[in-house]
Amino acid sequence: MLRRSESESSSLDSALTKYESEDQTKERKRFSFTPDARFISDAIIGLSDGLTVPFALTAGLSALGNTNVVIYGGLAELTAGAISMGLGGYLGAKSEEDSYKATERQTCDLVTCDPQSTTDMISSVFSEFDVPQAIVDDLTLHLSKSPRLPDFLMRFHHSLAELPSSRAFVCALTIGLAYFFGGLVPLLPYFFVATERIDIALWCSIGTMIAALFLFGYCKTCFVSGWRGSRNVWKGTIGGIQMVVVGSVAAGSAMGLVKAFQGLATDGKQ
Repeated sequence: MLRRSESESSSLDSALTKYESEDQTKERKRFSFTPDARFISDAIIGLSDGLTVPFALTAGLSALGNTNVVIYGGLAELTAGAISMGLGGYLGAKSEEDSYKATERQTCDLVTCDPQSTTDMISSVFSEFDVPQAIVDDLTLHLSKSPRLPDFLMRFHHSLAELPSSRAFVCALTIGLAYFFGGLVPLLPYFFVATERIDIALWCSIGTMIAALFLFGYCKTCFVSGWRGSRNVWKGTIGGIQMVVVGSVAAGSAMGLVKAFQGLATDGKQ
């Protein structure tokens, strides 16, 4: 009896210790900030286009030799592009929300009208993890009577998470603003250079964008692979170089087309 009481006391102490450690872990998580993966994804989508498309446009317009044309054309493209990208993100998020609600309605109807199918769904979820059949049967029996069964099927059978009501608005705002501020970077040098010195503004814009594209590519890659270690640093460097190459090809193509059209127009007038 004494050994048993000592064993029970030890078990109780270990359980309390485990509970306290879990409580402390939850407390630390509560005050730690982790960026939302969807927010990061939306920001990357907006920045990747914003750093590439307006840069190519301003580089192409600089071939016309007038900074005012570059500034006005760049601002017009930034505004239209930010609105278009934001609307695209909003519509995409709304479609995702509508799809979730439709699947949820179908799941609720299935739970009500076809209990056998829902039982098979529950069993299939646990069978993927090699859970013993006796435990699967007990869990299936318990969940089939639970009011949370539709939530369980949505999360584990359909692999769908409920979206917050503000998801579409936040998505549109994030993508639109990321596009606008990303595209504003190559325009900045043209605001501080005289109209006739567009060549200086172009080279300043190119230098600024090479640094911005490399930094964006590096950070984008390291967000996924990690920041520490020589291997992750190398991956980030490769990601930065790739972004610089993509932006340079886009800008060079735009400038080449503008020069070609200028040459055709000059030949036509002659």
